[in-house]
Amino acid sequence: MNKKILMIAAVLTGLSIFAGFAQDAVSSQEVAPQGTTQAAPLPPNPPAPPAEVAPQEAAKDASSIKYIAAGLAVGLACIAGGMAVGKIGAAAMGAMSENAELSGKALPFVGLAEGICLWGFLVALLIIIL
Repeated sequence: MNKKILMIAAVLTGLSIFAGFAQDAVSSQEVAPQGTTQAAPLPPNPPAPPAEVAPQEAAKDASSIKYIAAGLAVGLACIAGGMAVGKIGAAAMGAMSENAELSGKALPFVGLAEGICLWGFLVALLIIIL
């Protein structure tokens, strides 16, 4: 179980870093204002530019990558939180069936497992906003 949680945490961290680089790529591009003219005329047959992506298309790609990263962050965090709540909840109910006094000690652990989902949501929110 610990390997799964560590793997999900590593994936979420990687997605967060990937989304940060995607945002940097979008913010570093400069788009020329519309309506600008060139000072010198172009030669009759200019060479074809290298395979460059237009700035607007690159911005669309980076924006879509941000949304994919945010969706994966929430999805993986909720899956991990569901697995954790299932295991912790089953163990807590088993312990409470044997000793009812353990309910106050066992239920906060279920809440901690649900916090994984909230962290995934916060990471996704930061990916989208920033």
